[in-house]
Amino acid sequence: MAQLQATGGSLLMDCLIGLGAHKGFGVPGESYLAVLDAMYDRADQFQLILCRHEGGAAYMAEAWGKLTGTPGICFVTRGPGATNASIGIHTAMQNSSPMLVFVGQVGTDMKGREAFQEIDYKQFFGSVAKWVCEIDDADRIPELVARAWTTALSGRPGPVIVALPENMLRAAVTQPACGPIKVAEPALSHAQKVQLQMCLQASKRPVVLYGGSGWTTAAARQLEIFAAANHVPLVAAFRFHDICDNHHPCFVGDAGVGMLDHIKNLLREADTIIAINIRFGEMTTDGYDLFELPKMSAQLIHSHRSEAELGKIYIAELPLQASPNAMAEALANITLDDDENRRLWCADAKASYDASFTIAPQLGSLDMGAVLAHIRTVLPPDAIITNGAGNFAIWPNKFIKYNADMRLLAPQSGAMGYGLPAALAAKAYDPDRFVLCFAGDGDFQMNCAELGTAMQAGLYPIVLIVNNASYGTIRMHQERNYPHRVSGTNLQNPDFVGLAKSYGFYGERVESTDQFAAAFERALQSKTGAILDLVVATEAITPRHSIADLRNSKISKSCI
Repeated sequence: MAQLQATGGSLLMDCLIGLGAHKGFGVPGESYLAVLDAMYDRADQFQLILCRHEGGAAYMAEAWGKLTGTPGICFVTRGPGATNASIGIHTAMQNSSPMLVFVGQVGTDMKGREAFQEIDYKQFFGSVAKWVCEIDDADRIPELVARAWTTALSGRPGPVIVALPENMLRAAVTQPACGPIKVAEPALSHAQKVQLQMCLQASKRPVVLYGGSGWTTAAARQLEIFAAANHVPLVAAFRFHDICDNHHPCFVGDAGVGMLDHIKNLLREADTIIAINIRFGEMTTDGYDLFELPKMSAQLIHSHRSEAELGKIYIAELPLQASPNAMAEALANITLDDDENRRLWCADAKASYDASFTIAPQLGSLDMGAVLAHIRTVLPPDAIITNGAGNFAIWPNKFIKYNADMRLLAPQSGAMGYGLPAALAAKAYDPDRFVLCFAGDGDFQMNCAELGTAMQAGLYPIVLIVNNASYGTIRMHQERNYPHRVSGTNLQNPDFVGLAKSYGFYGERVESTDQFAAAFERALQSKTGAILDLVVATEAITPRHSIADLRNSKISKSCI
């Protein structure tokens, strides 16, 4: 048999494999048939997990990037395929997750004519991607794919879009594929380490506020060492609960949606904020009300991999362009003067965090507080938890303590439908690891067709649908701002158990607290994944407030 001629499509796949990619997620399209054909010859080196919707595929790629620290790979077709994927791209941007999205494009001979499904990707994705490029010359594939990979990982990680004109993908090529790439991590100079030491020595109530991507396990442990040695509270940024061990004596909670009062007070009382690898988003700052703008009253030490994040929102006394790993290493070597007041201050915050797990019984027959108490006793120590967006997300975000080996995959962007695709990505990463997805009834239906992906690829998480027959978050805001005027938020749901079984999953409806433990055990025993439909009262709109509470009082927008 004659040797097949190398094409742009085959060179692209050889480049990805050379860079270290071995799995990707996508929906096929005629615009990148040459790539699909190249995958056929490389099936033992690269697996494309076939998805049901480009939004689900992009979510999976984003979750892969957040979980592994390497770019999640997504393939979508031109036009509608690309626009469908935009939700996952926006999520990757706000999550700071490395991601490469390869998008089919009309042939170079068709561009500028509003050809079938033509889009100017640089215009369309310009504000939600780190870089958008279009490869018009097949011989430049190694150069531009290597650059895309580097861009996705360097500085603040994020999504990169690579458009692939279909005639370019069919063109003959002679260029060799690119190989592995090392991405440099910025570090602190000796002078900066001295400055850091001096700033901290003058502090009486420092707080560490940390998050973002690119952390190594060793760096997280070094940060914990610094905190323990000096009694410095550790506060996770929104959706980054899993970086440090939540059982650590200095971990006191997260700064995110539903920020607890003790966290707000702690951050306001701090005389030094050590912000590590965070971008100071709206949720982490409680709508920018926690700190004065543009210069907070506390001393701000802000380190980030990207110089673009330093001074973007708040002016820092000590801005440091450094990776979180370099910053944690520097802090681990710093010992502050012993201070009994700081010791007690940190201990009080820890006690408040521990106390937050005790809440009043929930309204209705099924008490999610009791459900989470049971889950905490049976979770494996290396569990991966995923969730989408909605009021239900308060349960995995506020009522699970993440240890050093657990992971949380959740969208900083507040994008619904994320949890199930993220759970499938986690299972694709490690099929033997326990993966638990929390989803709302509305949230689940955004991407429930990805159960077909799960069935086809053999990816079997456990999914808990917190079913309150409502778009709960919007209902909460509705009742707070327009009491009794319910419009557009009630949901008539399908038979989730029947839906689960149609895809080969185990399914069970749970209507009372006493049914849950046995149902969860049956879910654990299922070899093909499970969906538990947890029927909760609509009135129990948040763990701490009912709809009646919202109607009858002025409750802060952040108190959920």
